[in-house]
Amino acid sequence: MPKLKVRKLLLSNRAGIAAIVLILCLTLVTGGLVSADKYDEQIRKLEQKNTNTQKLVDEFATQASTYQEAVNRLQSQIDSLQATIDKAQHQSDIVRLQIKKAEAEIKHNRKLLGDSIRAMYLEGQISTLEILASSSNLSEFVMREQYRLAVQNKVKETYDRITDLKASLEIKQRRLERLIEDTRIVRNTRAQAQAKQNQLLSYSRGQQASFEQKIANNQAKISELIAAQRAANYSGLAGQVVAGDPSRGGYPTAWNNAPMDSMLDSWGMYNRECVSYTAWKVYQTFGYMPYWGGRGNANQWPSSAQTDGYDTGSTPKVHSVAIWPVGYYGHAMWVEAVYDDGTIYVSQYNYAWDGRYSEMRISGSGLTYIYFK
Repeated sequence: MPKLKVRKLLLSNRAGIAAIVLILCLTLVTGGLVSADKYDEQIRKLEQKNTNTQKLVDEFATQASTYQEAVNRLQSQIDSLQATIDKAQHQSDIVRLQIKKAEAEIKHNRKLLGDSIRAMYLEGQISTLEILASSSNLSEFVMREQYRLAVQNKVKETYDRITDLKASLEIKQRRLERLIEDTRIVRNTRAQAQAKQNQLLSYSRGQQASFEQKIANNQAKISELIAAQRAANYSGLAGQVVAGDPSRGGYPTAWNNAPMDSMLDSWGMYNRECVSYTAWKVYQTFGYMPYWGGRGNANQWPSSAQTDGYDTGSTPKVHSVAIWPVGYYGHAMWVEAVYDDGTIYVSQYNYAWDGRYSEMRISGSGLTYIYFK
């Protein structure tokens, strides 16, 4: 066989082998992505259901709150009316006492004067000349006349005062009756609002229990899907996980020792998450880590970095952040070393969703790298 033909055949075979290897690599890299991404839509649908259900719960709570506000407003009106009623009642009681006192005064005067009042009344029917003629002297006449006029004036004043007091009492009594009727109407309105609220709350409690059960069931399904997605995600990395550095890459002890997701780090991310660790490594290595508003999903980091002017790419570099973009959250790793065979050595937190530190050697393909320097 001619050498040229053999050479062409060898080149053809090598090209075929290279193509097969490339296909296998792409399959290994993207296989996890394809198998993992199928869970995203299911997770999103369940989360949307939970969101819609929670909205219903919130709507019931808002309606109940609205009725409670109405009840409170009505109660405030009742309290105000009751205060006015109490004041009016007090004023009416005072007028009644004044009338009673005036009537007692008249009764006392009548008893005290007795026949003298009647006599003075009779004398009031005769002329002053006749009174003068019947008097023994002028002094007696003057005294009798003054006494008669004083008693008449006193009785008249007392009767006039009683008349005025009774008129005032009638006005106050009518006002009091109107206030009492207004209060009765407001009390009835409040009772209706209270009954409506109680009915709504009773219905809401039953509905809320049902809604909460649906949310819990969906959340359980979400957890199962996330676990399955996690397994699919990380199967694509195909690295051997080891405990690695006892000091956990220098990650602060306070954050490590606290329960996972129980506190925020200096960049607003939950402790012992992969992004919290990589944020710390960036700060530890370069002395600065930008604050991205506490955005904690690893798959958001590339766009956040680009917005802040940091370069990203597909070439692994030591001291870069590697982003495995699959799944709902993605995964962030710190590149410790880059090898000639295309693999990289990374340190990380929460690889197995357990909030623990670990290290592994994985393929450097299929990842997005953020270069902070």
